[in-house]
Amino acid sequence: QVQLVESGGGLVQAGDSLRLSCATSGLNFRMAAMGWFRQVPEQEREFLAGIARSADSTAYVDSVKGRFTISRDNAKNTMYLQMNSVKVEDTAVYYCAARTTASSEAVYKQNFSYDYWGLGTQVTVSS
Repeated sequence: QVQLVESGGGLVQAGDSLRLSCATSGLNFRMAAMGWFRQVPEQEREFLAGIARSADSTAYVDSVKGRFTISRDNAKNTMYLQMNSVKVEDTAVYYCAARTTASSEAVYKQNFSYDYWGLGTQVTVSS
């Protein structure tokens, strides 16, 4: 049974830093491309960042470039999202996702490209 569990969310102030984690089990993490998405009420789930199996390739949505960093630790079967200089508009539920069949350097940006999802962690940024 594949499980993805996000953690690290919470209430922070604008300008603070936060690190989200996505712990996985039940899948071959080393072979999986991973991604972070977020969603606010009444809006579609938005791609934030993706990382290839090899971790050599990453991609970000423009709104978080230079502020957020995606990374993975294959030894721990865990992916991370380091969030710096957070803004009020970063308030959302953050989800991690895994694609179990992926080429070594591919990064996936579409929701439908992913096979498994976590339940999400709430991030709230106050002004």
